[in-house]
Amino acid sequence: MHKYFTIFKDSYYGYFNYLWSEITTFHWENYFYGLIVVSLLVWGLEILFPWRKNQKIFRKDFWLDTFYMFFNFFLLNLIVLIFLSNATAQLFNDFLGLINLQLSDFQIVNLNALPYGLGLLVFFLVTDFVQWNTHILLHRVPFLWNFHKLHHSVTEMGFAAHLRYHWMEPIVYKSILYIPLAIIGGFDVEAVAIVHFSALTIGHLNHANLGWDYGILKYIFNNPKMHIWHHVKELPENTEYGINYGISLSVWDYIFNTHHVPYDGRDIELGFEDDHEFPLEFTDQIIYPVKKKRSKSA
Repeated sequence: MHKYFTIFKDSYYGYFNYLWSEITTFHWENYFYGLIVVSLLVWGLEILFPWRKNQKIFRKDFWLDTFYMFFNFFLLNLIVLIFLSNATAQLFNDFLGLINLQLSDFQIVNLNALPYGLGLLVFFLVTDFVQWNTHILLHRVPFLWNFHKLHHSVTEMGFAAHLRYHWMEPIVYKSILYIPLAIIGGFDVEAVAIVHFSALTIGHLNHANLGWDYGILKYIFNNPKMHIWHHVKELPENTEYGINYGISLSVWDYIFNTHHVPYDGRDIELGFEDDHEFPLEFTDQIIYPVKKKRSKSA
């Protein structure tokens, strides 16, 4: 237990120092100011090239979603994710030790040994494919769907809706991604930052009030015209669990036939069945899955 208390203490102390450093210093891979810059740029594109002309600049839930952006990207890590991530890694390593294995025994390729561009591409493809599959789980598993409903409670799309999600989601994503990343080996901080900001920018654009599909590149990259159908309230027939699951890439949806863009979806109704019962306030939204579970068992 002393080992895990040390992990707890070091996790919070280390992350607090990291966060303070991010706020007080500026460097190109700075996640704090990077989030602000990317958000302002995509918001500027929304203002200059609005797809839904009648949608207000400060749309419905704009400030709530902005709060979610900073809460999920920074405060959430400080509150829970860093310790859970470090503790999970230690638990997994302890388990492997019981059977005389190490995490490095699972590694089949070292990305740092590959040419830089190729290693970066493999890292991006693996992480995006695992996240695409995880996203499907969030829709297909009722327990997980109750958490994911928060993201689908958005009824007016805008860039900040990208990071409107329940704190449980990154725990699921990171837990499932842990083994695949171990298999392909570690990657340097600079490369991780490139993938991070690429995914952040694509995600912001996907949720923005923009009518873009990138032409022929729509078969590779997720885009606003495709992703809005992921949020459609009334799903098409034979798609009980959802459509267009792509995170950064759309290619997985085209390969596995989960794509659906029947027409220009600019004015389609967004949400999910019975979304009128979903709470409107932050605190109520966070505890919604627990209350939902209790009401079912009552």
